Amino acid sequence: MGKASRDKGYRTENNLRKQALLHDDIECYRVPLSGATDVMKGDLILNKTGGEKWHIEVKCRASGFKEIYKWIDGHDALIIKSDNNKALMVMDYDDALELIAGRS
Repeated sequence: MGKASRDKGYRTENNLRKQALLHDDIECYRVPLSGATDVMKGDLILNKTGGEKWHIEVKCRASGFKEIYKWIDGHDALIIKSDNNKALMVMDYDDALELIAGRS
């Protein structure tokens, strides 16, 4: 991975962490080495204060996810699934934070 990609990943993770911390009852921190060890997986650890921890993987692409944004437009969430894999739900990050905080 090049320095520009690594820096972009760091900026994205750090901005998402800061956004989560705007909620008084949510804790969020970046995983040291961004999940490159077997001890901790993912890029962010997010939880309602005292609640279950969510291990979050963060991916940032210039335009690699543009179809997903088109599909979710006007909807609360999007379910995506490929053959022989589990279904995944994609939703707005602010909405997810509200759910984790227990406000929705």
